[in-house]
Amino acid sequence: MKKMSKRARLTALAACTALALSACGGGGIKDNKTASGKKCDTTVNMAVNPWVGYEASAHVIGQVITQKLGCKVAYKDLAEQVSWQGFAKGTVDVVIEDWGHPDLYKKYITDTKVAVDEGTQGNVGQIGWYVPPWMVKKYPDITDYKNLNKYAKLFKTSESGGKGQFLDGDPSYVTNDEALVKNLKLNFKVVYAGSEAALITGFRQAEKSKKPLIGYFYAPQWFLSEVPLVHVNLPKYTAGCDKVPAKVACDYASTPLKKIVAKKFADSGSPAAAAIKNFKWTNDDQNVVAKYIAADKMSPDAAADKWIKDNPDKVAAWTK
Repeated sequence: MKKMSKRARLTALAACTALALSACGGGGIKDNKTASGKKCDTTVNMAVNPWVGYEASAHVIGQVITQKLGCKVAYKDLAEQVSWQGFAKGTVDVVIEDWGHPDLYKKYITDTKVAVDEGTQGNVGQIGWYVPPWMVKKYPDITDYKNLNKYAKLFKTSESGGKGQFLDGDPSYVTNDEALVKNLKLNFKVVYAGSEAALITGFRQAEKSKKPLIGYFYAPQWFLSEVPLVHVNLPKYTAGCDKVPAKVACDYASTPLKKIVAKKFADSGSPAAAAIKNFKWTNDDQNVVAKYIAADKMSPDAAADKWIKDNPDKVAAWTK
């Protein structure tokens, strides 16, 4: 990084005086200048997929890009698959949290080369089947999938057609559940809650009212600190057991979550592209920000600002 000239230092000092010290330390940069004094003309098109953990990741790095680098960020609420299509159309620059899409990876990175893999962002995703804690206390063997048919009648609902209901979230999420129900010969029907919020509400009410519920859930996820859902053990994951989606009969793999960006953006020389490549935090970091948004009802930017203020060393590593 180049040293600032005397004139630039005086200009920066004057700006700090006018905006107050707190704004200079962590607030927005009004003149769109990077730390080197170079104007940032970049507008980053950031996909925001429909779960609060992703939203936390997107707004934290987004606020760093705007505050520390002076670039702009345009947030776009998109499903996972649609986000990848944006790489080819030039409408999406960043997917900050990819949970694994081998087909999309091949199409957009390997074949057409319109996107690049910028490596892991620190979070490790774990999808699985879960039940509320009260059920394990009452039915200790329910955590073994081999016993689920014995309990299927407990989970029947008006939507499950006489079978046990298995609750999924947003239909756009990565899920093998319909194949798992079929291939493990379980007397269940997958029913979609429709969103992450609806899935959380279902599990929260199930624990509070002692209502039977089994469903899809995942980490990182702040809600697990409120209701410690219990994992149901499916056949152990082994490499390649999920290669053919229709034949999946094993548990989900642990997935190091990745940053995928448009190749044009990666090659642009923008300081925002460098910061996104450097972005890395933990499941616990994300859960803190996600809780601020979902439980404490803070705006995504305010939640991000609070975390940024509390973690200056991590932020500094992204913008070095």
